[in-house]
Amino acid sequence: MKPWLTYPLLLLTMLIASLPASAQAITPINEIIANPVNFDGQEVTLKGLPKNPTRLPLIDLKSYILEDSSGEITVLTESELPKMSETVTIRALVKSVAIVKGEALGLTVTELERYEQRQKI
Repeated sequence: MKPWLTYPLLLLTMLIASLPASAQAITPINEIIANPVNFDGQEVTLKGLPKNPTRLPLIDLKSYILEDSSGEITVLTESELPKMSETVTIRALVKSVAIVKGEALGLTVTELERYEQRQKI
């Protein structure tokens, strides 16, 4: 490689690596529901409108339903519940309790990071 290309390529690599996950491709919720085995143990970026919040303080459980144009999925979170009137983008981990004969049982999506809370709907 030519020495004069090294610095620009290094800079470009660092720029791409520093992009937030919100700049990554958004996974439609119906893809996870239709093929949970393919997403088991994977991190995904989801975007949608939260609804139906649940908080059970005795066991420190918080969850909400995230809905996009393709479907809806329950999201577990350790953070504060999002505002229900604002679109959110999250990085989440998809897990199944068990996989039996290629079928996922007990699909869970756990919020790892929330990127934005804006755009009232």
